Amino acid sequence: MTKTKNEQNKTCVKEQAGRLLLAAWMIALISTLGALFIGEVMGQMPCLLCWYQRIAMFPLAVILMVASYNMETGVWRYALPLAVIGGVIAAYHSLLYLDIIPKAIEPCGSGPSCSGANMMILGNIPIPLLSLGAFGVIIVLLLLLRKGNVT
Repeated sequence: MTKTKNEQNKTCVKEQAGRLLLAAWMIALISTLGALFIGEVMGQMPCLLCWYQRIAMFPLAVILMVASYNMETGVWRYALPLAVIGGVIAAYHSLLYLDIIPKAIEPCGSGPSCSGANMMILGNIPIPLLSLGAFGVIIVLLLLLRKGNVT
């Protein structure tokens, strides 16, 4: 028994949607584990803006895991707003870190700081930019999932 072309297309789209979900989950999971490693193993307390980014990223790891397991392609409806909020905070944090915008608030002032040399990944990538990249890729993957443009 052979599948019709329409059935084959639906199967292909479903497989591609599953890959998008899995990729988004893996990025959220790696980001979450990385933040936990920095905080718990390296002993570096996050600054205020890093905390807000964690508040957005940690639930994404769980939401996207469940969606990947259940092949829930409608997950973008509730994961995308969370990723956008985290992305906006990460963008603001990155602009502050790079001294592109003036520091109206001191997110890394008193208390823990993420602007030190010990908070670089791979020697020269600051954590705020890494967070922005992770949220950005998750947003793109969720938008592709939403559009059904998974080819």
